[in-house]
Amino acid sequence: MISLTAEYALRAIVWIAGRPDAAMGTRDIAEATQVPVGYMSKVLQALARTHLVRSRSGRSGGFVLGRSPDEISVLDVVRAVDPFERIDRCPVGHREHKGELCPLHRRLDHAVAMVERAFAASTIAELVAEATDPSPLCPAPEPSPARRDARRPKRGRRARKEHPDKSVG
Repeated sequence: MISLTAEYALRAIVWIAGRPDAAMGTRDIAEATQVPVGYMSKVLQALARTHLVRSRSGRSGGFVLGRSPDEISVLDVVRAVDPFERIDRCPVGHREHKGELCPLHRRLDHAVAMVERAFAASTIAELVAEATDPSPLCPAPEPSPARRDARRPKRGRRARKEHPDKSVG
């Protein structure tokens, strides 16, 4: 339902909100939220442009929330990085709709509106308060053996010859 960028932005905001006494560096936030550092940097820049986070420079610098977590909704965060697209006219361009949405597109837009209302009603402070452990984020799942193998660097030509039954991707 939401984009990966919006997911990453929510992880970052929730992580920062859970540590109100410390400015968090990009690398620390990326590591804690399991997001690639380069991607997190872009997400934090977008959040800073909308004043949801502020950056502090210096030795104890990093990112802090730009507003109180009870003033930031989930919808605020999503809108900052990848807003929902509402349907306000016929996407197919049928003239007979005369500015009205057909039943299908009316229902789709209604669903988006419901999600927006739910996200607007949920604050970052609520997410942090609901956490049952020190981290408001879900713990990372252990990678399956197949995924661990996929993350290993590929070896040279000699290693492939020793294992001819393994496909090389």
